[in-house]
Amino acid sequence: IPRGQTLALVGESGCGKSSCGRSILRLSEATSGQVLLDQTDILSLSSRDLRRRVWHDVQMVFQDPFASLNPHMRLRDQVAEPIRNFDIEKGKAVDDRVAELFHRVELPRAFMSRFPHELSGGQRQRVAIARALAVKPKLIIADEAVSALDVSVQAQVLNLMMELQAEFGISYLFISHDMAVVERVAHRVGVMYLGRLVEIGTRQQVFENPQHSYTKSLLSAVPIADPTRRNIREDLNFRPIPSPVFPLGHVAVASTYVEVGPSHLVLENEVGLEG
Repeated sequence: IPRGQTLALVGESGCGKSSCGRSILRLSEATSGQVLLDQTDILSLSSRDLRRRVWHDVQMVFQDPFASLNPHMRLRDQVAEPIRNFDIEKGKAVDDRVAELFHRVELPRAFMSRFPHELSGGQRQRVAIARALAVKPKLIIADEAVSALDVSVQAQVLNLMMELQAEFGISYLFISHDMAVVERVAHRVGVMYLGRLVEIGTRQQVFENPQHSYTKSLLSAVPIADPTRRNIREDLNFRPIPSPVFPLGHVAVASTYVEVGPSHLVLENEVGLEG
């Protein structure tokens, strides 16, 4: 993911999107492979180096802000906690930094003394974003960060995230299943299916020239608001997704890709993917 850009990861529920995001932060331990951040392999770091060199640079915004915020702590203390943990500021400078972050995510200073239950869902997610920004990260992993919000609030939070990206040069791994949201925020799009990345390319390449059958199915399922443009079909040709469960000892076939355009890759061997 280049600096200041967004890679959106899309796919069906259970395909491995969140596991991928969590493995980058080692909230879930990967069993093989590499995760490179500025040429440093995160998977090879000790717990001490992980805290010092990775968690300062990579933060996560979870899907449910009510679950990711502590209901017993005031919002001021929750945003200040990572600042103190990483010794970024001390004393009164911590409160000034928290106030600045609340202002940046467009929340009143009065909210700093409130508890999470006193805010709406969109406001809570803004607090979660402020907390992620507190350590000035290079990468934010947004795991379905707006899926629990209504459409108007979604747009406000997405606009905020894009403004912050333009201002601070933050990179995003944006995990979602909403293709309309992805089309708005992503520079590049990766499509996952049954635990594999089956297609990846620029937003324009994936949306205008989808190559993999699952990518085509995702795009055909996007609802169209204008009834005069709808292609109403009695049979949408939806098929049940094959089981991702394999027998004990199963060895997955290595993924190989065909380059169908500049940096537009599509899975070549679909063994086990078409069921």
